[in-house]
Amino acid sequence: MSDMLQIKRLSAEDAQAVAAWDAFVMACPQATFFHRAGWQKVIAEVFGHRCFFLYAERAGRIQGVLPLAQVKSLLFGHALVGLPFTVYGGVAAENEEAAEALETQAQQIAKELGADHLELRHVQPRHDDWPRQDIYVTFRKEILPEEEANMLAIPRKQRAMVRKGIKNGLVSHIDADASRFFALYADNVHRHGTPAMPKRYFEALMREFGPDCEVLTVTDDQGTPLSSVLSFYFRDEVLPYYAGDAEAARDLAANDFKYWELMRRACARGLKVFDYGRSKQGTGPYAFKKNWGFEPTPLNYEYCLYKRDTVPQNNPSNAKYQLMIKTWRRMPLAWANWLGPFIVRSLG
Repeated sequence: MSDMLQIKRLSAEDAQAVAAWDAFVMACPQATFFHRAGWQKVIAEVFGHRCFFLYAERAGRIQGVLPLAQVKSLLFGHALVGLPFTVYGGVAAENEEAAEALETQAQQIAKELGADHLELRHVQPRHDDWPRQDIYVTFRKEILPEEEANMLAIPRKQRAMVRKGIKNGLVSHIDADASRFFALYADNVHRHGTPAMPKRYFEALMREFGPDCEVLTVTDDQGTPLSSVLSFYFRDEVLPYYAGDAEAARDLAANDFKYWELMRRACARGLKVFDYGRSKQGTGPYAFKKNWGFEPTPLNYEYCLYKRDTVPQNNPSNAKYQLMIKTWRRMPLAWANWLGPFIVRSLG
């Protein structure tokens, strides 16, 4: 068996290689839920993107992974991304040799594809000389061992909202499928003027990741769905990732109650970290998470630019998309849900 470091491409049909990949991801401190091998199947099957899940191997043992996917459209450009539809990505490796070899291979693939740029979504910076996207932060906080301690750790104003939800008789449920979640999510993003992911994407996530992908839905005392969140579980962490609320949720404090219920249940399971996920600086979600007592940590999205001079700004904060957002809000929901997947697949 060769002692040379080799860069290989993961086949989703190779069960042994997939198992070895995921075993490495579970053990590697740099790895996240978004490094799991199952993302290759979900992204390829739902969005049709070509995936390049690279791993560095020496003497039959994986030393690093780099999941990538090609995202190409006339509207948003052509990129090789590690990894689209995720907040964390980039290289996860146990040594610098493996990390550098994986990045070198990624750059070669990006050039061969004719991509405008390579994007690696690192948490920690790796390349001081690469341009960066500096608008995103993440919010993570320790889950305390006792339920009441977690309640008291929420700042007073936001804690009052949680108690309001409890007083209103709201109830949380773990759903067996994505139906109630999708209805709330699709309506919510439509009101904000952005396209929704297709329902089959959420169904694929639940199917692929099983108990590590869970939907929690909050209802009123009559059983009417008000707020829902799809969360991922990884090691000792819970990551609320996609969410949606009915318009009635605000007055009943269903959104605050939802996240409290998720935290309360995570505490009961013995989990240690609540990952509130990515937000853009200066937005409502950013302020909401700050009000819960979470402090932002900058994310380091690094770019190799090949056919462009600046980092892409494919997000709702970009002024050139404001007319599109206003138009989308006026579109009937059924049309938006039909058209949305054709657009969102190219956003990544």
